[in-house]
Parts: sequence; structure tokens; C-alpha cells
Amino acid sequence: MPEAVSKPLKRFLNPTERVSEILFALVMVLTVTCSFSVGSAGQTEVRQMLIGALGCNLAWGVIDAVIYLMACFSARGQGGMALRAVRAAVDPAAAHDVIAGAMPPLLASVTSPTELEAMRLRLNRLPEPPRHPQLTKQDWLGGLGVFLLVLLTTFPVVLPFVVVNQARRALRISNAIAIVMLFLAGYVFGRHAGHHPWRMACGMVLVGAAMVGLTMALGG
Repeated sequence: MPEAVSKPLKRFLNPTERVSEILFALVMVLTVTCSFSVGSAGQTEVRQMLIGALGCNLAWGVIDAVIYLMACFSARGQGGMALRAVRAAVDPAAAHDVIAGAMPPLLASVTSPTELEAMRLRLNRLPEPPRHPQLTKQDWLGGLGVFLLVLLTTFPVVLPFVVVNQARRALRISNAIAIVMLFLAGYVFGRHAGHHPWRMACGMVLVGAAMVGLTMALGG
């Protein structure tokens, strides 16, 4: 419904989805740093690795932002179609079915016909939706937020290679920072998913390591 998609930025950038973006960005940058050979690494090799890591997440930040904007565009279009379907329904019961179908199943299961009818009446008083969905300023800001989240996650992991002269030591510090970030991301995810935060934090570290290993093994 239009009210449900009026704030996609708030809906998409909730803690759980922020954790997903951070996990994705960490996997990408760790794939680059962990495949880096520190044994024979000089300044040129370190510089190339940094460019590769930043370039990789820069590209994926753009891709993620585009996917986010596509989701916003689709959500707005579906909201407009749902509103028109409610207004075109031949009787209130048919309109109620449309409204219930646009709601999360749990909420729809506890919403009474009286409440659905009240929603139908309020929806009928809304302005006519645009004929074609359009992205709003908030959608564009949300896409920018996704891009920055992916990109900025890269910097703490690659920073040790900038400030530490020894490549081997820099790699150890970088991996330690990545583990801490994975742990914190898992803790936040566990709290918002209703799971034990500490267990989820440890699980996120293991999952992140497994994803990095799989990506490297498949040549990513």
C-alpha cells in the first residue's frame, strides 16, 4: 500500500539489512586481503591490493545501490497497483482481500473485517497514485546510504596496510579488525532477530570466514 512504501529508506536500512550489507562488504574485501601474499609483498604490491579492494567494493556499492533503487521502484509500483485494485473492487470483501494480501501474514491473520473496512475507507480518501511509479528524493538518499555503507566498511580492514609498514603484521591487524566487525555485526543481528546475541556473534564470524573461504576457492 502507498503508506507502506512511503518510507523505503527507513524500511530498507533497518539494523538487520545494515548487517547484511556490512557482511557482504566484509566478505568482498577479505577475499582480496586474504588472497594477498605477504611473503614477497612490496610497496607496489600493497598499493595494487589496496586499489583492488577499494575498487571491488566501490563497484559493488554501486551495484547494491542500483538494486536498492530497483526495489524501491518496484515497491512503489506495487503500492499504486494495490490502491487501484482496492478502489476497483466490486464489493468491500474483495477490497479486503487485496488489503490483507498486501499486509504481512501475521498482521493479516489478526486484522478483523471491521479494521479492514476502516482501512479501505481511508485508502479511498487518498490522492490518486501516479500512473507510473517514480523514485523520490528519499529513495535516492537511501541508495546513497547503501553505497556509502558498503564502501565505508572497506576502510577499517584496509587501513592497517596504509599505516603499518610490515605487510605480515598489517594483515594480522586487518584480519583482527574484520573479526571484530563480524562479531559486532552478528551481535546486532542476533538482538534484532530475537536470537541469543553472543551465539549469533560467534556464528557470524564463522559464517563470514566460511563465505570468504568459499569465494576464494571458487576464484572470486
